[in-house]
Amino acid sequence: MYVIPRFLCDEMLSRLCHYLRAAGYDTLLAQNGVSDAELLQLCRAEGRHFLTLDKLVCEHKAAKNVALILPNTNLNHLAALLTEYFQLDWLSHSFTRCLMDNTPLVAADKTAMARAPDDAIRPGEQLYQCLTCRRIYWRGSHYKRIQAKLAAWQVIGNPPPTNSSMEV
Repeated sequence: MYVIPRFLCDEMLSRLCHYLRAAGYDTLLAQNGVSDAELLQLCRAEGRHFLTLDKLVCEHKAAKNVALILPNTNLNHLAALLTEYFQLDWLSHSFTRCLMDNTPLVAADKTAMARAPDDAIRPGEQLYQCLTCRRIYWRGSHYKRIQAKLAAWQVIGNPPPTNSSMEV
């Protein structure tokens, strides 16, 4: 049985966090210098994988089977590594979470529609809103750029070079 992975990214992986959220994955972002021990404890408690660039994390006993130490490489390579490791589907649940705070999005109500910019409202297209931060989402140019990147990652077929693999 496939379990949809949940993540916590360290502060240095904020762009990766953004794209994991765009793909619909429940992904938290470490902030304010929270200690590795606290982050690992949170991951264990919530069933999350801790994605980090910090090789010293493996010194914590709690890191075993929780922390994935990623290489310091470009975003496309990180996506390829995670796709291979977790068999990620970048498209089937895309744009279902707020990119800012990770809250699941809901269909925009009339109040949100009234706050939406004029160029966001298109016949036949649904708007979405985040009930936490009140942001409104629509299929504008930002959506199209992110969608193109997610689609490119979806078709990644070749495993990445073994010299830049992840450590657990």
